Amino acid sequence: MNNISPDFEIELKVRDYELDLQGIVNNSVYQNYLEHARHEFLLSQNIDFAALHAEGIDLIVSRVEIDYKASLKSQDNFVVKLAMRKEGNVRIVFYQWIERLPDHKCMIEAKITGVCLKNGRPARPEITGMKIVDELTSS
Repeated sequence: MNNISPDFEIELKVRDYELDLQGIVNNSVYQNYLEHARHEFLLSQNIDFAALHAEGIDLIVSRVEIDYKASLKSQDNFVVKLAMRKEGNVRIVFYQWIERLPDHKCMIEAKITGVCLKNGRPARPEITGMKIVDELTSS
């Protein structure tokens, strides 16, 4: 994902309760980091999940692909980066990666596919004022 420019990034720090018996971040915790970054990104774009849900619109994850490269440890500082792309009529793909700081070593790479549901049915995302790049037109 080195060739993708991030649309958003957020810095975080590993908390001790996120570790497993080996003293490394538990694999499931990385999904929390990724989800937090996606939510913060959408909030930065003035997209509010509660308001959308009240309108019958839900943004849901339909597929998660994660490649674990290395492990974060207690008190590590890291940055979660993401780039969002539109794929087809109803899918939005978040390319995400986590880099340890300060050396920027890539710890994980992920591809999170989401869909927009309106009243429980797949719908074309109609997100205005937000940078969504059609995968076919981006390089």
